[in-house]
Amino acid sequence: MNKQFQFKLVLLGDASVGKSSLVLRFVKGHFLEFQESTIGAAFLTQSVCLNDTTVKFEIWDTAGQERYHSLAPMYYRGAQAAIVVFDITVPESFKRAQYWVKELQRKGIPDIVIAIAGNKLDLSSTSRVVSSKEASSYAEENGCLYFETSAKTAANVNELFVAIAKKLPTKSGIPSQNRVQGMQVRTNRTVVSEPEDNSCCN
Repeated sequence: MNKQFQFKLVLLGDASVGKSSLVLRFVKGHFLEFQESTIGAAFLTQSVCLNDTTVKFEIWDTAGQERYHSLAPMYYRGAQAAIVVFDITVPESFKRAQYWVKELQRKGIPDIVIAIAGNKLDLSSTSRVVSSKEASSYAEENGCLYFETSAKTAANVNELFVAIAKKLPTKSGIPSQNRVQGMQVRTNRTVVSEPEDNSCCN
């Protein structure tokens, strides 16, 4: 029998680091070269199917502009998972990511799963400033998952969400033998203003 779980996931990070592009790549499977800035937050859903387990994400993609930072607690409150995104070509965005990790550790739920995404991997060979070693060491020291991603090329985008999905069910009592290798991603809905109470995919 398929086991179904639903989790709230929030994305945090500076403006222009690619949060919305990551979500769009994950949910829709495509990339827009010019993405409009998020105002407040956008809501999407997506399900990851791990053999006999379905994990449905309720995704809150928050705005990165400074004027919206005071609204962030509204979106990460009660979230079981968070992705903190930074741009590997912008060191200031990595510093901001560290701020968000500390914020989540202080004010998020006790067992929140935090993943750090070093985005824009496609620019790694020409414009990288934040080293993989530095970012991965920080993530490890703070008990976070770490992935380097590219919304443009889709590198490690699905892998990021699948890794979170695999970690979350164990916190809800799914036996470890159900954490299987294969994965399938299913799209449920595009952006809406408010979440709806829908069950997971069958």
